[in-house]
Amino acid sequence: MPKMKTNKSVASRFKVTGTGKLKRKKPGLRHILTKKSSKRKRHLSKPGLVSDGQLKMYKSEMGVK
Repeated sequence: MPKMKTNKSVASRFKVTGTGKLKRKKPGLRHILTKKSSKRKRHLSKPGLVSDGQLKMYKSEMGVK
């Protein structure tokens, strides 16, 4: 049986934490920033975590157990 390939697009978007969760970037900070408040932009710049429902799928795509 051949080895499973890592999905590079998924691997570049997420980082595995020490506890096995996946860290992600929050969407909405690329453009149209003038109408967004400073507080909103500040909170969007901080990383978020992948939800439990999608965690198993993304980890298998990355080849992480």
